[in-house]
Amino acid sequence: MALRIFLPLFIAGLFGVFNCSTPDVHVRHVDFVNPFIGTGGHGHTYPGATVPFGMVQLSPDTRLEGWDGCSGYHFSDTAIYGFSHTHLSGTGIPDYGDVLLMPGTGPVLFNNGADGLPGYRSSFRKDTEHAEPGYYSVYLDDPHVKAAMTATERVGLHRYVFDQVENSAHVLLDLTHRDRLLADSLRVVSDTEIEGFRVSTAWAQEQHVYFVARFSRPLRRW
Repeated sequence: MALRIFLPLFIAGLFGVFNCSTPDVHVRHVDFVNPFIGTGGHGHTYPGATVPFGMVQLSPDTRLEGWDGCSGYHFSDTAIYGFSHTHLSGTGIPDYGDVLLMPGTGPVLFNNGADGLPGYRSSFRKDTEHAEPGYYSVYLDDPHVKAAMTATERVGLHRYVFDQVENSAHVLLDLTHRDRLLADSLRVVSDTEIEGFRVSTAWAQEQHVYFVARFSRPLRRW
């Protein structure tokens, strides 16, 4: 009776050993990861760039409120407000969306456009979105900018390519995005660096986020 039970298990294990002894070196399991899974329906996930246990999660914000906007992104949306640095995945309550950046061209608009008035948000097409572990990119139709981002354990990196090079190309920083703002500060350190903080309240009460942003091009004041 013992042989009838254990012999098939032993053979299966033996075949497993032989199969694993010659792995296909061309297979990268990370290539099978689809960050868009869970971003539709009631999944409450985001597709942006992060690393395991990373402090930042760079992702597009397409939704400002509502149960299906908990992560800041929903697959059915067609407009992006910008790219913030903190996001929650899979929760049933919205929070985060701290330190939002948005590239633009033309007149500088401080309204986000959620009220239907002119604003800095931009339309985008799904066929220009690309996401893989640690990387996200999309083409913003209104300012004609390709935005791409990646992340390390503590740092987020943005890359903006402006198709229409003009003096009005700019990057907007919104510290009032999403959660109710309690306090904020912004200081220009040099012509390529700014620093500041944001204190907000939502699910996490009195949340403090401090940041330093460094730019590859010198800043110009209006």
